[in-house]
Amino acid sequence: MNDELTKQIRTRFDGYLPVVVDVETTGVDFTKHGLLEIAAVLVDYNNEGKLAPTATDFWHIAPFKEALIDPKAMAVNKIDHTHPFRFAKPEAEALTEFFAYVDKAVKATRCRRAVLVGHNAHFDLNFIMAGAKRCNLSNIPLHAFTCIDTATLGGVFYGKTVLAKALKKARIEFDKNEAHSAVYDAEKTAELFCQVINNLHSQLKNGAR
Repeated sequence: MNDELTKQIRTRFDGYLPVVVDVETTGVDFTKHGLLEIAAVLVDYNNEGKLAPTATDFWHIAPFKEALIDPKAMAVNKIDHTHPFRFAKPEAEALTEFFAYVDKAVKATRCRRAVLVGHNAHFDLNFIMAGAKRCNLSNIPLHAFTCIDTATLGGVFYGKTVLAKALKKARIEFDKNEAHSAVYDAEKTAELFCQVINNLHSQLKNGAR
């Protein structure tokens, strides 16, 4: 990894590595509903000095035994959590692999910790932290409460807080038929996040007020 680029990502966000995350769940209450999918997109600066997505990984997860299943949520995400070809992993195994993936990136960039970037980011962070607590997992590479919310960024920079609408204003392609897949939503959120950061950098560089 280029040392100069490593320094750029390490210093840009106060020593934190932004990792774009999306989760799909069996409902909206992180204390009662379970994780179904996690997708994580890594970002870094390229040789042109632009922040860009670099890698994606994802996990299908079997909801924990006592998890409530909300039919409304399942109708939205269209996930059949009982389907054998999902090859879903137990929550503890999936979260352990997810944390290892993030931790490896943190160490490679010499950042002090990762910060979750998401659309309505506290939703994703709360579910992940609740899962980690259930599974008695420690050494979590994500900041426990700080996150970067692209719904807020979308509202500030584009006047739209809904992901699809913010992407449209940002002129980023979005297929509503692919929405509510953790991978697709995470990758589109990453594109939006990178565009906001790059545009802001250009404005500051050009002396805009």
